[in-house]
Amino acid sequence: MEFINYEVEDMVGVITINRPKALNALNSQVLDELNETLDSVDVNTVRALVLTGAGEKSFVAGADIGEMSTLSKAEGETFGKKGNDVFRKLETFHIPVIAAVNGFALGGGCEISMSCDIRICSENAIFGQPEVGLGITPGFGGTQRLARIVGVGMAKQMIYTARNIKADEAFRIGLVNAVYPLEELIPAAKKLAATIAKNAPIAVRNCKKAINDGLQVNMDEAIVIEEKLFGDCFETEDQRAGMGNFLEKDKEKKLKVVPFQNK
Repeated sequence: MEFINYEVEDMVGVITINRPKALNALNSQVLDELNETLDSVDVNTVRALVLTGAGEKSFVAGADIGEMSTLSKAEGETFGKKGNDVFRKLETFHIPVIAAVNGFALGGGCEISMSCDIRICSENAIFGQPEVGLGITPGFGGTQRLARIVGVGMAKQMIYTARNIKADEAFRIGLVNAVYPLEELIPAAKKLAATIAKNAPIAVRNCKKAINDGLQVNMDEAIVIEEKLFGDCFETEDQRAGMGNFLEKDKEKKLKVVPFQNK
């Protein structure tokens, strides 16, 4: 891989988009390498992923404008599909993905962060969908995911004006869950991923699927999705061990209780 680094520590994988000279901009090669990296993740041993960008200035500054500038209509649509396919794979990936946004997250950078389950960012992070200023629309899911995350009105304002927002405003509107000093960002992301990784993996995966699938349908259908995934957890080793440990601890607590005696 030329532009993607992938490391595993305990049960947490860290994917780094490593194209700092171009502020980690997404070209076709980066998208292909990211797609291959996701295919290589062993979800039986890795229980959570962190996605970040190399350097201190940029998470992902956007899609590569140099590559896009000469595309025809058909080529533009093909490029959009390539990005959407990879981002959708990220969004529906079996295990949770945390975006650790270190700097610019513009255009495709904002869009890839929104394909992750959870977003945290550094104090110098800047988010935006500047595409209309370039004569195009967001093409990697920005018109769809931003409205779902921050609400229709705010999404339309950000997209129509092409205005960038800083970390504090991203937190205020719910685009990110937390803001950290730059040096604390990756440790915080790894700690959050490790906390997730300690929980029952089948249950965590089913929770992700229940939330994602349920958001696409009405409440009556969503509840049925939850019921099936809830039932799917039973008779698993995780469920037996988790409930067994709880009952054993509860039993031990009761044995330690000394009845009150009047003297």
